[in-house]
Amino acid sequence: MVLRGLAAEGEVQSISGCVLVPTEWADGDSFRVRFPDGSEHTVRIYGADCLEWHVADDTDARRLRAQRRYFGIAGGVSAESIATARGFGEAAALRTRELLAKPFTVGTSFADGRGDSRYQRIYGFVTTADGEDLSSVLVREGLARAFGVARAMPDGTSAQEYRKRLEDLELTAATARRGVWKKTDWARLSADREAERQEEKEIAEMLGKSIPAGGVDPNVASRDELMSLPGIGEVIAGRIIEARADGPYQSAEDLLRVKGISSKSLQALLPNLRFTKPAADNEARKAP
Repeated sequence: MVLRGLAAEGEVQSISGCVLVPTEWADGDSFRVRFPDGSEHTVRIYGADCLEWHVADDTDARRLRAQRRYFGIAGGVSAESIATARGFGEAAALRTRELLAKPFTVGTSFADGRGDSRYQRIYGFVTTADGEDLSSVLVREGLARAFGVARAMPDGTSAQEYRKRLEDLELTAATARRGVWKKTDWARLSADREAERQEEKEIAEMLGKSIPAGGVDPNVASRDELMSLPGIGEVIAGRIIEARADGPYQSAEDLLRVKGISSKSLQALLPNLRFTKPAADNEARKAP
């Protein structure tokens, strides 16, 4: 059974009494949840990004590299750095499992939360049995970075304010050297992040991007599919996804409401865009 039609397009509904479903592939920010009606969904929490624990392909490896550079732990022997990073990924998964040991609340509009188009998941806010926002706890404890898609919370807090709160928690965690931040090489942090930006740019220029046949529909595309478009990196892809909450993109010009997309950059996107009418209701998709 799938929950559907309970919220208007883009509206977040709070569903209490949810329980965690143990799986081998879960990490700190994405996991299987059983809703009170018996349906199961993979939930990707808003606003926080834990280190990759399960590295199954090149995409996972590159993402882990970017995370290592973000936290400033990419120096030294690469094998040791990777092991350290994955260790913190596992720690985040275990911490999430601990925090969600009791029934919790999921706030979701069943928005498509796919990063990789092969897997289906929904975005959601998760509130623990103790009333804490899971993303906030993970960032505060240095087990996640304030990064990724955000949106307005059920209590009326705007997406911008929610993101700012998480960024403040990240700064506090970094200053206190909590979690991953205790391993940060502060002398090379800036250089690590610059190296990541330059390497991604060079790879894109050398190899080009493989755009899905038929083009990309910004209303339903996954993060990775959006990133196949010229000039669209992970940050802007996230903003495109966030802006879906404000209503569907009816035409290419609607993308101009996304920060970072200008009239000039939109021209490069036009040949690779397509638009289909979004579904009338929000239906959660089941993940493998």
